[in-house]
Amino acid sequence: MSDQPGLPALPVTFRPARTRAVLLTAAIAIFAVITTVALLLEALTTGERLSFVLTAALLGGVLLLLSRPKVVADESGVTVVNIASRRRLDWAEILQVNLRPGDPWVFLNLSDGTSLPALGIQPGIAKQRAIEDARTLRALTEARSTAGAERHQG
Repeated sequence: MSDQPGLPALPVTFRPARTRAVLLTAAIAIFAVITTVALLLEALTTGERLSFVLTAALLGGVLLLLSRPKVVADESGVTVVNIASRRRLDWAEILQVNLRPGDPWVFLNLSDGTSLPALGIQPGIAKQRAIEDARTLRALTEARSTAGAERHQG
């Protein structure tokens, strides 16, 4: 249970579910179609068939990487998993959660003066869901971050 009314129980994972479903479905379909074509073309040698299957696996792998982003909030902080990186943040490190109109995903303004993109919350094909997730992460950050508490007291 959450210690704040209206906030979700932790841990909570934010990820673009529809985008992920499309990417995973496409990865499976592309792999299946290219592999089937490689097996059905009688003129291909074994090496050529193998190159078709490896190309299909490479394309599928790229789509799997694109489906990887998520943001996981737990009692001690937030883990941001992007396409090729993962970063763990304490609540106090997050000063602001931003999703402005036109942004491709949420940006976290950090106490070290940098901004971290959080691709796990993106308005792509589920804009309203991304807005709700950004608001929830913002509320969690404000409730749990000492920086957020100081900002509201001053």
